[in-house]
Amino acid sequence: MKKAVLLSMILLTTSFCEDLFELGLEAYDKGEFDKAAKQWQKACEADVSESCSNLGVLYENGQGVQQDFHKAAKLFEKACDDGYSQSCNNLGNLYSKGQSVKQDHLKAAKLWQKACDDEISPSCSNLGVLYLKGQGIKHDYIKAIKLFKKACDLGYQRGCDYFKKMNNSNIDIIRIN
Repeated sequence: MKKAVLLSMILLTTSFCEDLFELGLEAYDKGEFDKAAKQWQKACEADVSESCSNLGVLYENGQGVQQDFHKAAKLFEKACDDGYSQSCNNLGNLYSKGQSVKQDHLKAAKLWQKACDDEISPSCSNLGVLYLKGQGIKHDYIKAIKLFKKACDLGYQRGCDYFKKMNNSNIDIIRIN
């Protein structure tokens, strides 16, 4: 009996948190960013990673909350650590730009690699740029072109553009299949 009650409470809590996330999305879509922030804050406190990530975006952009890159970074880190790969991409962006965190291309590369492994296409392209420029990691044209191709294959136009430029350049690159 106790197990059934506990299971019911867990299911209700999970459902409630998912409802908060959905309410946040509805508010966001209507441009009611302050309402979205409140819903996602509650869901984030209940460990809904996607809510933490979305709340981080609001703090990054100053939508419905005062812009605060430090809070955004903390929220992205929490969601990334919980396995929400889009947040790893977002946190990588902050490290690459040095927004609220010390600029660290190696840290950005690690975060983007994690997200790229989970098929977050901008992360693949961003990581490709680091390999192309040799920022924080060793210069590697072959890895760069493979990452641009992956980003392109995942539907990311910027990755396609880089891939096309590199294939049309004078750089002697092996054919990527």
